[in-house]
Amino acid sequence: MQHRGSRPEPEPFAPTEDENFRSELSDAGSPILDSVARGKDAISAVTAEAVNSAGSDLTALRADLNGLKDTVTKFISQVSSEAAKSAREVTSSVADQVGGVATGYVGKGAEMTSAASEQAKTVATEFESMARRNPLGAIAGAVLIGVLIGRLGRRN
Repeated sequence: MQHRGSRPEPEPFAPTEDENFRSELSDAGSPILDSVARGKDAISAVTAEAVNSAGSDLTALRADLNGLKDTVTKFISQVSSEAAKSAREVTSSVADQVGGVATGYVGKGAEMTSAASEQAKTVATEFESMARRNPLGAIAGAVLIGVLIGRLGRRN
């Protein structure tokens, strides 16, 4: 059914104008249709080759990135190992130096203690010999020292 002013509806299974044109070209054996088909095939081949090339490039890139990751991991491992080794060496060196200094101070302290002990013995011996030579002077000195210590004790 067609109404006035409306376009005719195509039949549901009727060929379209494009299909009719192609059919006429193929029936005539047109070189244009052959050229178009060859162009289509060439484009398909180039596209397939580009996809394959991109796939192989992507695989190579993935392998390169994995290699780079391994290289960076090894580098970081070596750097951290060297840093730990260096820290151990520095710590050992510092400990040795501190030990040497401490040993030196202990030796000097022992020498000073020995010297002080010798001087105390010498002073004690000197006081003893002075007390034997002058017993009244030793008693007077002892009384004087006792008074001084007593006065100092009252002030505090």
